[in-house]
Amino acid sequence: MTKERQQRLTSDLRGVRYGEVLGVFARNDELEGEVYGTQMMNDCPQELWEKLDAGEIAKDLGALFVKLNGPRYWVIDGVGTKVVTVEPVTHDFGGIMMRRIATVPLGKQPGGVPYMIRNVNRGAVFFWDAGKTVYELVDTEGRNFVMQAYCVGVDASLTEESLSSLGSRLALPEGWTFRTRVLEEELVADTSDHLATVVQDELENTYTLTD
Repeated sequence: MTKERQQRLTSDLRGVRYGEVLGVFARNDELEGEVYGTQMMNDCPQELWEKLDAGEIAKDLGALFVKLNGPRYWVIDGVGTKVVTVEPVTHDFGGIMMRRIATVPLGKQPGGVPYMIRNVNRGAVFFWDAGKTVYELVDTEGRNFVMQAYCVGVDASLTEESLSSLGSRLALPEGWTFRTRVLEEELVADTSDHLATVVQDELENTYTLTD
């Protein structure tokens, strides 16, 4: 069955900065993450981000613990129609307004392990434009995980220009490869009606599985 083509809500996202707060909660004998992000709200001001205290935020949210995820920069070019998959909630974190954008089923393992594949309930469509460079992880099954954002929280010197040589820095699982390529046509990752499949490398750059 062919999925109806999704329309873009916004373009020119590549290089736009954002930050996220990930709260981890114990629910139904398992762990669940709630992701709050500044996407489409603000650019996650560095002077405010540096003052955030994960422990204090965890107390405020009633979470087991909190991960400050970022700051990050998009390496996608557009976002499409979004299905509301979580109740829209906004929260002020130390002067940075964020919106709850996704939930992440974590099972018994809270995460933080590079190359561990996770599912994310975000209901979004990502676009990469023809003629643009993409940065991909290819697993042992030949599946492509395309970088959606790079992180400067681990390595503050990381830029998009440096991503082409990123593969030499990564301790990839056996059989995995890193590659870059220039798209001949638009690439779309449509997870508007199902869980997205994502993975992070050891620098906390995030990749999403494409069909």
